[in-house]
Amino acid sequence: MNRTSPHRRTAGFTLIELLITVAIVAVLASIAMPLGELAVQRTKEQELRQALREIRTAIDEFKRASEEGRVERGVDKSGYPPSLQTLVDGVPDTRSPVAAKMYFLRRIPRDPFADQGHSGRNEHSAAAAAQTWGVRSYASPPDNPRPGDDVYDVYSLSSRSALNGTPYRHW
Repeated sequence: MNRTSPHRRTAGFTLIELLITVAIVAVLASIAMPLGELAVQRTKEQELRQALREIRTAIDEFKRASEEGRVERGVDKSGYPPSLQTLVDGVPDTRSPVAAKMYFLRRIPRDPFADQGHSGRNEHSAAAAAQTWGVRSYASPPDNPRPGDDVYDVYSLSSRSALNGTPYRHW
């Protein structure tokens, strides 16, 4: 009895089986890629909503403290912070007997849709994070936001649109 018969099939995959397997994996990968990109965009949109809410809440708290007389302001001033950095650096509490400072933000969050750039380690500094946002002063019109003597609102500088079709600048 000869065990090495030429008609005996050896264990393993044929070339056709391997090509079919590779084709199925490629189809599945082409389906998964757009879903992954969609998930990343949704996550960034959630981060943008959260960052805008955080900054706008801090601006509103600064304004409230100004109206309560806890933040010193001039007669010709709006009561809004002069810059985003002021929210992080803090301002003296005029009602505190020990000259304490009031802080409104721990740090300025970055716009998740801002271009990453090649600025290295300074990319996450407060000044760099503040540069990722557009600022609107109290005196500028809503349809044409411009910086000015104060920060009334912030908006994304991204030219991209959200999944629902609205530009991020209008959030």
